[in-house]
Amino acid sequence: MRSIINKVEVFGVAMPLVGGGFKNAYATKTVQKSAVIRITDNDGRIGLGNIDPSPGYSVETIEDSLKVLKEVLAPSMIGVDAFNIHELLIAMNKKVDHFYDAKAAIEMACTDLICGKLDIPVYTYLGGQVVDALQFNAWIGILPPDEAAAEAKKWFDKGFKSAKVKVGGNIHADRDRIAAIRAAVGPSMKLRADANAGYQVDEAIALGKLLEPFDLQLLEQPVHADDLSGMAKVRQAVGIPIMADESIVDHESLIAVIKADAADIVKLKVMKQGGFLKARRMLETASAAGLKVVIGHGFGLGVNTVAEIMFACTSPDVLPGLECVGPLKTVDDIVTQKLDISSGSLSLPHGPGLGVTLDEAKMKKYDFV
Repeated sequence: MRSIINKVEVFGVAMPLVGGGFKNAYATKTVQKSAVIRITDNDGRIGLGNIDPSPGYSVETIEDSLKVLKEVLAPSMIGVDAFNIHELLIAMNKKVDHFYDAKAAIEMACTDLICGKLDIPVYTYLGGQVVDALQFNAWIGILPPDEAAAEAKKWFDKGFKSAKVKVGGNIHADRDRIAAIRAAVGPSMKLRADANAGYQVDEAIALGKLLEPFDLQLLEQPVHADDLSGMAKVRQAVGIPIMADESIVDHESLIAVIKADAADIVKLKVMKQGGFLKARRMLETASAAGLKVVIGHGFGLGVNTVAEIMFACTSPDVLPGLECVGPLKTVDDIVTQKLDISSGSLSLPHGPGLGVTLDEAKMKKYDFV
C-alpha cells in the first residue's frame, strides 16, 4: 500500500497556560508556542502532527522549527510515500541535520495518516497496548513550601497517584518544598524531583541526601546533560533512583548513559526523539538494559499528548504516571475534544490513527506567525 503526500500544511499556535504560567529551573513560562502539521495524501486522507518545544529545554526554538518545517521539510515531502517511514526519515535527514522535533512532527503526521488508512489506532501499529488505562503525573513548580503543599494536596485529592516537583536554585529550599508536600499528601503518593540539570555534582549529592528521608520515586537530571560521569557519582552516592532526561536526545546518547551507569530510569518523548519509530527503538534499548522509562512532555497540545499516550501504553517498562499532562496546563486546545485527565487517569483512547481532529476555529484563534 502506498500513500503519496501531495500537501503539507504548517501552523504556529500560541496557547496560554493556566494560572499565569509555570516556573522551572530555566524560566517562568506563560504561553506554549507549538507547531501543528497537517499532511494530505493523494486519496485525500489527512494525518496530524504536533510538537511543543520549551525554551531553555528544547535544542531548537519554536521559531527555528517552524522556519525549517515551512521552508525545508514540508516542501521536500511532496511526492514521498507516507507509508515508508524509513525513506521519509532518510529524505528529511538529507535536507537538514538535527531538528528532531521538527522531523517528529512530520513523522507523527505520517503515522497518523498510515493508521487512519489501515483503520487501526497508533498503538496497534506500534505492537499493541499492554494496558487499557493510564495514570498521569501531577506537576508542581518552584513554589514556596505552603503553596507547593496545597497544590500537591489538590492533585492528590483529585486522584493523582504521583507528582513531579520542580527543584533548583537552593537545595535547602528544595528540601523544605518536598518536606511540606510529603507532609500534606502522606506516604502513598509517589514524588519525583526534577532539577532540570540545575546543580553541580557536589550540590546534587547534597540535595539527594537532604531528600532521602522523603521516599522519592526518582531524582530527575540533577546535573548538566553532558556530565554523565558526574551523574553516575550522584547515583552512587544517593539512595534515590536517578532519571536521565536532558542527557537523552538520540540513540547514541541513550547508549552513552547506559554505558556510564548514570541512570536507573530514562525519560523519552515522541517529539524529542524524532518520532514514533526512533522513540520505540530507544524504548526497547532501555528495556534491554534493565532501565525503566518515563514518558511525556509536560506542555503538549492535544495531538502530541495523544501520541505520547499511545506510545506509552505499548511497553510494560513504562512507569505509571505519564508526564504528557499538557491538557492540565493549557487554557484551551486546538482539537475538537480536549482530553480530560483531571482525575489523574484515562481509559486508552481508540483510533483510528491518533483519533483526534483539529478545531479550525481554535487554530485561527491561537494562531501566531
